[in-house]
Amino acid sequence: MANIIAIRPGNMDTQSVAEIFTPRKLSVEEHGEVVAPAVRERIWGPAARVDSTVTFEEYQYWAKEERALEEEENRLDQAERGPRTALSTITGRFSKGVRQESAEKDKKALERTHRTVDEKNGDGTVTDTKGDSHGSMLSPATLAATHTEWRDAARVMRTASWGSIFYLITTDILGWSSTPYVFASVGFGPGVALYVIFGLAAGFSGWILWQVFLGLDSARYPMMSFGDPFFRVFGKRARHAINIMQSIQQFLTVAVLVLGQASIIAQIAGARICFIVTMIIVMVVGMILGSIRSLQRLSWLCNASVWMNVINFIIILVAAGKYPPDYETIFAQTVLPKQIMPKRTFAGPPPPDYQLQSKNEFAAQFNGVDSMVYAYSGLILFIAFLGEMRHPMDFYKGLFLAQGFICLVYICFGAAVYAEVGQYMVSQIGQSIQPYSIQTAGNVFSLLTGFIAIVLYFNVCMKTIYLEVFQEIFHFPSITTKRGTWMWFGLGPLLWILAFIVAASVPNLNGIVNVVGGLFSLNFTYSIPALLWLGYSVKDASALEGEGFNPATGETTRLDGGVKRYVRGYLKRPISHTITLLYFTAGLACSGMGSWAAIEGLISVFGPGGTVATSWGCASPVG
Repeated sequence: MANIIAIRPGNMDTQSVAEIFTPRKLSVEEHGEVVAPAVRERIWGPAARVDSTVTFEEYQYWAKEERALEEEENRLDQAERGPRTALSTITGRFSKGVRQESAEKDKKALERTHRTVDEKNGDGTVTDTKGDSHGSMLSPATLAATHTEWRDAARVMRTASWGSIFYLITTDILGWSSTPYVFASVGFGPGVALYVIFGLAAGFSGWILWQVFLGLDSARYPMMSFGDPFFRVFGKRARHAINIMQSIQQFLTVAVLVLGQASIIAQIAGARICFIVTMIIVMVVGMILGSIRSLQRLSWLCNASVWMNVINFIIILVAAGKYPPDYETIFAQTVLPKQIMPKRTFAGPPPPDYQLQSKNEFAAQFNGVDSMVYAYSGLILFIAFLGEMRHPMDFYKGLFLAQGFICLVYICFGAAVYAEVGQYMVSQIGQSIQPYSIQTAGNVFSLLTGFIAIVLYFNVCMKTIYLEVFQEIFHFPSITTKRGTWMWFGLGPLLWILAFIVAASVPNLNGIVNVVGGLFSLNFTYSIPALLWLGYSVKDASALEGEGFNPATGETTRLDGGVKRYVRGYLKRPISHTITLLYFTAGLACSGMGSWAAIEGLISVFGPGGTVATSWGCASPVG
């Protein structure tokens, strides 16, 4: 017979139990008589989201409770709002709406909660403020009411709809300007096929994050960042590793933005400004914009970014079909022969003489794949997006609509421009169109959308680096304190200076994008979500009858443990788990080949016949 393992918070070798629990009492007494069993009160909310004393089963228990409550609240919201018509949808965009009214109710609940918490006794117990309880522990009914108030308060910030998620995901991921470069690297057939395959895979990875979020998130233990689900599935070290990798990737993304924005300014200004100076300008503007600590009400800015992208999209399509490309810019950034030749398009992979980044045909094609993967990256923000939703079960609507729209844009735009221009293009296609007036108009829109992206990415990058790395690992003060605020404002400029150093050292946008794509974007988009799903599903499937979390006692019961538990979990769903394991290993293999191809491409592009730009030089990579 298997041993019954009762897991209590005191069994877990992490932080002090006193930090997480109030003193436990076995009963509530009034006038010397036992009137009701006491219910243990646990601290919950953002402060407890990475509490090591919480078990996987407890996360699951409260997540199921949360989803059931959200489903009922969503039903009531829909009943109050009434039938949806085209007119009500449009007018609803300009009114407070049911969600805003609900948020105002939640704010009142927050005030009630603060009053309740302020009335805690010195020993950490909560006083029943509604009766003559003489400072007793809360009864089960009163504790349930307090939990409801806490949950309402936690939902104040959860107001996003799936429509807002569509705009956020589209702004986060959509990067159509490099798609013609991908087609020029791999050809029409492989380009269409790979965009569809990688798009479906990216959608599957998004579905993974959504399912894990639904299974582990609750108002008691909210998930707020990409590292949170890894903590709940694999533990603290896994979360630290993910957060450090995420910080490096986001930092390099900021370096890409510095180089991209500087290239646009350099092309608008011509040869009048040294390229290093344009990067300094972007760095200073970034420091100013990066001081913003909150992304509230960013949805409308993301909406504007989408429409500016659409306008720029049309400008480039018209220019590519009507005017010849800017050969000077193309020769300055690629390894193509430095003489004008007839344009060529290919159904399959182009031969070496028509490759843009390397004469090694395999490396050149994989550089195109790296750019494709980079164009689909952005999943690291999905947990944050889900944490903003009032009804996260609707996330799939925004996710699949956005992924389908993005895939369609990539294929149509990339194939159309490649058909018109052939091999003559660069990673940022807007920089290689003519005439100068149209090129400048497109560059202005790219500049604006790029700075919106800087606000989004740098803010998330700063919060990840400061909150998840410096504050948690190195014990920096909270950004809500005066000292923490000054350290936040000091860290921001330091990161911009480091990003400037990286961009100035490797002044080739194609190359640095491919390195980030191969090393980080590919893994964060495909390999790492697959590993998360494998761990989550194995743990979920390993449960036996009679196991689980008991909310009355706070204990988690397991009938066994160790390797045999994980083997049983794997074998419960062998087909699903094997497919996920193959997906994970395929992602790692692509990452290895992509990283090698990116390095080969940089060696070629900075070698003979490559870019005119040099590290820390004045020569512009856009001619």
